[in-house]
Amino acid sequence: MFESFQNEILLAARLLLGGAFVFAGLRNIQNRNLVASLMTARGVPQARLVLSLGIVLQVVAGSLVIAGIWTALAAACLILFLIAATPMFHNFWNHQGPDRASRINGFVGNVALAGGFMALIAQAA
Repeated sequence: MFESFQNEILLAARLLLGGAFVFAGLRNIQNRNLVASLMTARGVPQARLVLSLGIVLQVVAGSLVIAGIWTALAAACLILFLIAATPMFHNFWNHQGPDRASRINGFVGNVALAGGFMALIAQAA
């Protein structure tokens, strides 16, 4: 049914997945002091450097996904980013109440993003 729109659907998927990371990376630039302090509190060594590298990864890999350039590699890099960032920022097991629910939602959202990137990798192969 959707075969005739495969290219358009794939473009929309790349825009949504890659765009989420470009947006998040730009937002992290704006909130870098807060994010770096959270990372430091969670024991990340050289948090500002790690944050800067993460921002570059988010923006560059997200842009590559959007453009459809080196899509599988960029998607794999963003999966690795999610593996590192998700337990750091969505550690629901350390929280209770509404904060726990919010972190569970973020955790599940990141798992879903990883699934979307896996689909892009499979499609690119």
